[in-house]
Amino acid sequence: MHELSLAGAIQETALRHAGGSPVRSVQMRIGRLRQVVPQSLTFYFGIVSKGTLTEGAELELELIDALLRCGACEREWDPAPPAAEEEEDLLLPPMFRCPGCGAGAAVVMLGEEFEVESIVIEEGTECIAPR
Repeated sequence: MHELSLAGAIQETALRHAGGSPVRSVQMRIGRLRQVVPQSLTFYFGIVSKGTLTEGAELELELIDALLRCGACEREWDPAPPAAEEEEDLLLPPMFRCPGCGAGAAVVMLGEEFEVESIVIEEGTECIAPR
């Protein structure tokens, strides 16, 4: 249920950057290691947006696959289990041990993102959120 607080933070960010204009869409980059359920986030974004300038805005999610690098042998791999192809399977535990040497000293290269990439406001202009 942490998606509710995340949806609120997305909405606040969009409103802050919209400068008082109605928001039509918010583009997000979310890493798969964030353990966010996309359907829940979209649902809660609709709830927190009611009665605000983000009401009716589309939440566009780009899910970023994880990439780990072994600190011992430098091998890189996606820690998602092979069965995690459906969005419902995103909550399966990732494999953090190196598939090459078995070391447990993995460094996360990708997969922890949670970023508002851009917003589209009613006037048709796009506002890029600062990083």
